[in-house]
Amino acid sequence: MQLFPVTDTASAREFLKVPLILYKDDANFIQPLDKDIDDVFDPKKNKAFRFGECQRWLLKDENGNLIGRIAAFTYKKYRNKGDEQKTGGIGFFECIDKQDAADMLFDVSKHWLLQRGMEAMDGPINFGERDRWWGLVVEGFKPPIYLMNYNLPYYQALFENYGFKVFYHQICWHMFVDTQLNEKFSEQHKKYASLPDFSAAHLKKGDLKGFADDFCKVYNKAWAKHEGNKQMSKEVAFKMFKSMKPVIDEKLIWFVYYKNEPIAFWINLPELNQIFQHFHGKFGLFQKLKLLWLKRKGVINKFTGIVFGVIPEFQGMGIDYYMIVEGAKEIQHKTRYVELELQWQGDFNPRILNMSKHIGAKQSRLLATYRYLFDRTKEVKRHPILN
Repeated sequence: MQLFPVTDTASAREFLKVPLILYKDDANFIQPLDKDIDDVFDPKKNKAFRFGECQRWLLKDENGNLIGRIAAFTYKKYRNKGDEQKTGGIGFFECIDKQDAADMLFDVSKHWLLQRGMEAMDGPINFGERDRWWGLVVEGFKPPIYLMNYNLPYYQALFENYGFKVFYHQICWHMFVDTQLNEKFSEQHKKYASLPDFSAAHLKKGDLKGFADDFCKVYNKAWAKHEGNKQMSKEVAFKMFKSMKPVIDEKLIWFVYYKNEPIAFWINLPELNQIFQHFHGKFGLFQKLKLLWLKRKGVINKFTGIVFGVIPEFQGMGIDYYMIVEGAKEIQHKTRYVELELQWQGDFNPRILNMSKHIGAKQSRLLATYRYLFDRTKEVKRHPILN
């Protein structure tokens, strides 16, 4: 076996080929869009390069066949509550079912990170935002939702045999859209619906900038300090909403207002992998036109819960229940959607986990974010519970 760094266009293409070889007989595998992977490693597309660097490797057998890949990266913005050491990341790991092959990939990443002053590595994680390519599937091996990692079951043993320990688990939830919400939701909804200072509205594409500004206000109060996230500018928020515009369903994005000021949001998107599974990684003009055509035809009947937030002053007061009921009135029995899956929620966040349970969702997948301390005499501490 031999390792090769990814250094040019040809080796970057080989990096994309590795999962196609390993998953050729796996019916659950959905090939990610090539552009979504390539963009992670493009300094012009990924702002993480402003604060870090990355390196990729390929692993080949004695006959030159691709048998594995990995990426390692440093990122100054990456930190977790309670961290006492400098931590780098590994991700985009794929490997045949051989521990010595996996060890070679983990070793080269560890040594690269050591040379850059890191004292630990977390993985598999993304070189950038946590809403994509994050965690190893350990339960619920089913077709992945868009931008979610998928892996073969034996990967868990490859990580744990090397010495990785669970830093936290990531829980995904599933529910049928016609699930009846419990009485507590109705009670909270009635309370706020009767108060004239409170209102709820779904996004309207005709005022995308206004809703992007509202998202920005809530995000900066509710999420900016969470896990080291920085403040979001209105320009960045608008750019993000514009990029989502072709796939946005207005009835899936909701806001709550108090005296006309935004205090909460609930962001959902149609589940694009229901269409992308047919694109075989490509996303040129033909695929873009086909996406719009299939979307209009109503092929997508699932949606994904991306994020919701409530500003601190209104947390724990039932605003989220009010918002969900307002959304349900427009989504249940009035749209083509039959299923909802919530993106991963950390096991360190009991408040959000309880919300998912209360709406009647059932656990659909379990992923793990692992940590490996380079000082093998130290114990990996689990991610602290958030208050």
